[in-house]
Amino acid sequence: MKEFVISETKAETAVLVGLITPVQDEFKTKEYLDELEFLAHTAGAKVIKRFTQKVGGPNAVTYVGTGKLEEIRDYIQTEEEAERKVGMVIFDDELSAKQIRNIEKELKVKILDRTSLILDIFAMRAQTANAKTQVELAQYKYMLPRLQRLWTHLERQGGGSGAGGGKGTVGLRGPGETQLEMDRRIILNRMALLKGRLAEIDQQKATQRKNRGRLIRVALVGYTNVGKSTLMNLLAKSEVFAENKLFATLDTTVRKVVIDNLPFLLSDTVGFIRKLPTDLVESFKSTLDEVREADLLIHIVDISHSDFEEQIKVVEKTIAEIGAGGKPTMIVFNKIDAYTYIQKETDDLTPKTKENVSLEELMKTWMAKLDDNCLFISAKEKIHVNELKEKVYKKVCELHVQKYPYNDFLYPKYE
Repeated sequence: MKEFVISETKAETAVLVGLITPVQDEFKTKEYLDELEFLAHTAGAKVIKRFTQKVGGPNAVTYVGTGKLEEIRDYIQTEEEAERKVGMVIFDDELSAKQIRNIEKELKVKILDRTSLILDIFAMRAQTANAKTQVELAQYKYMLPRLQRLWTHLERQGGGSGAGGGKGTVGLRGPGETQLEMDRRIILNRMALLKGRLAEIDQQKATQRKNRGRLIRVALVGYTNVGKSTLMNLLAKSEVFAENKLFATLDTTVRKVVIDNLPFLLSDTVGFIRKLPTDLVESFKSTLDEVREADLLIHIVDISHSDFEEQIKVVEKTIAEIGAGGKPTMIVFNKIDAYTYIQKETDDLTPKTKENVSLEELMKTWMAKLDDNCLFISAKEKIHVNELKEKVYKKVCELHVQKYPYNDFLYPKYE
């Protein structure tokens, strides 16, 4: 069986490919490719070129049109002639087995899509048995419908044990097809085993959550790389791994936090991202249960990111999809120290964008929209962290009184 094992990627050069469509304009495609480049960098690759094509939608056979595919092929060949080998071509959407097969045949280099790249990073980041099991299951779910492509290197032989010898006769199976069926059975059995393990993990974690006592649960949620782990370290005085790369945190970390006389549980969860693979969400059910069972969600947003409003929508959509919508939520806009804007002369007709809106204007807008249920901080520079602690204290106090009305150990400090 050809194993589906992803090791840490070497510093290979990569080319990115994305589409400009009626539902994804040029600006949005650039944002997606910026993120894809960050993903590639996280996986250890260096992006040297981007290709985009304006089309009505993905080509079912080759994702991009034949002309664009030839353009990419010519670029790869030119680089090779100059002794600058292109290691891989990464596409910004999930590719079908047929698309990958046809693209590989034309370009003759390693082909990845956004999903396989994210899975690669998750495999690199997984440290605990729980995370490794979840990632492996997601890998197999991704690989199963693409098994045929993995065996195209095997020669298809016509001879067999069946009678007749005609085309399509039962028994006339080449070694690739036989191995394909064998691999499929092995993978399905392995997936069943992994699902069983995750079910056991779910049960263990559910028991752990029940044994945590009468404490309010607070979960940090947000887009990947917005500073959740850094904030976790500040609030919990812990040493959760934090790094300026995507998906630095895979396993949920739970810490007991005490603000003044008030103890509560704080969890740091895996970050969300655009086009997050469904299989990955399903595989990480036990991790995301911390979000589902939280009493309060603290949604961390990187306000210095040019498309932070889109990231907010992605997180809110994902939270709703996993069944955690409607929970008490406060938004914390992080990285105010990194927020920049270019002050320009504008009039009343000039559209308001990040380029011409000051941080003060944004603060007033969002605080008015959310009834003051938001805060602007810098976890890195520890700006307004004390104010955040006060807000969290007040909200946890309110939730504790609602959930445990007969527990009188609380003495709210902040009125």
